[in-house]
Amino acid sequence: MGSSILLHDPTGRRTVSERDEFTAFYVASWARLFRTTYAVAGDRQRTEDALQTAFAQAWSRWSKVSSADDPAAYVRRMAINAAINGHRRAWSRRETSVPEVPDVPLPDSSRLDHHATWQAVSLLAPRQRAVVVLRYYEGLSEREIAEVLGCRPGTVKSQSSAALATLRARLDETEESRR
Repeated sequence: MGSSILLHDPTGRRTVSERDEFTAFYVASWARLFRTTYAVAGDRQRTEDALQTAFAQAWSRWSKVSSADDPAAYVRRMAINAAINGHRRAWSRRETSVPEVPDVPLPDSSRLDHHATWQAVSLLAPRQRAVVVLRYYEGLSEREIAEVLGCRPGTVKSQSSAALATLRARLDETEESRR
């Protein structure tokens, strides 16, 4: 990611301060949104596409986005939805991607455990993966996750339960195969 972006404004209605404000927001939020979206998308290209879509939508609605309580949360929701929808389109075309998990160390865990965990997360269904990432990586509440994903908190709970059961089973299998 470069520190400068090209902001297209065909109407010429945007002020320099709006462009500067958006650019500062973009630079400040890109890295964290990239990591979160990547954890959901599991693919660098899909992540970049989702973020480009989200930031383009944010720029087109900048007055609304910038007046939100948390503009980064607003864009995160757009990016996560774009990543999930991109995954559905890729699945329907039967594309296969190889996950390349960013190198983010976890406290008190070995690299092997870290890799196995992210590998297991990357194999979850897109919505389950989004719930796990938003809950355990971003630290969002069930209500906040429901808002991001556009569903009810009960759906978040059921998706989380199913995801954790799947992860436990996969990680147990990984542990068994190491013995």
